[in-house]
Amino acid sequence: MSAPLSGLEPTARPPRPSALSNALTFGWRAVLKFRHVPEQLFDLIMTPLMFTLLFTFVFGGALAGSTGDYLQFFLPGILVQTVAFNAVYSGMNLSTDLGKGLFDRFRSLPIWPLAPFAGLIVGDVLRHLIAGGIILGIGLILGYRPEAGLPGVIAAFALLLTIGFGIGWVFIVLGLLIRTPTTVMTLGFTVLFPVVFASNIMVQPETMPDWLRAFVAVNPVSLMTTAMRGLMAGTASLSQIALALIAPVLLTAALAPLTLRLYQRR
Repeated sequence: MSAPLSGLEPTARPPRPSALSNALTFGWRAVLKFRHVPEQLFDLIMTPLMFTLLFTFVFGGALAGSTGDYLQFFLPGILVQTVAFNAVYSGMNLSTDLGKGLFDRFRSLPIWPLAPFAGLIVGDVLRHLIAGGIILGIGLILGYRPEAGLPGVIAAFALLLTIGFGIGWVFIVLGLLIRTPTTVMTLGFTVLFPVVFASNIMVQPETMPDWLRAFVAVNPVSLMTTAMRGLMAGTASLSQIALALIAPVLLTAALAPLTLRLYQRR
């Protein structure tokens, strides 16, 4: 029995994949999800499209005097709103995978512990880019003109992806804590609606009650929207951009380690 084995030459064990290689593999898994489950693109496309058209044509004239003027004000804000709402899907997808036992299998593999979450982040980036591109395209058709031109749009989308990255950790944590995707979605939107709508996305806060105006002034969504408007108009200051980045940076710093601990304790 040993004769056949004696002719085999020993070979070195292949090196373990790096953290980057693990992350790219799970990122590709997220890309494949879009191809195999194309129906998830329906909500991704229709929701921002309806919000943009509804608010522009129903409220634009009353709030800004004309739909064109309101669109210039509103479009950067609806980009922030869309990214915040899309981030909920990270928690829902994670909850779905956990329910199927996929992450238990991932945890047993000799891979970088955070690699499975890289796929969720790549999925987020794709959703944000698709939805943001659709909104911008519709806005350009309706008459929106970014005064800063292409450089301003690129800078604004870079900020937008950073915002989405930070907010996404909130819903990844929820996905680890809550068992059902439906509950993740319900709780996520329950948290998001007051924060998003009590901001300067739709209207300027001057006509709001004093207590609400004080909240809007420090609301991270308002700070993000102000920076987005400034970048696309070419008037953004470093302080506006820095204020917009505070929440995403703090959320990432606090919740990324918490995500790993919760994942390892499951």
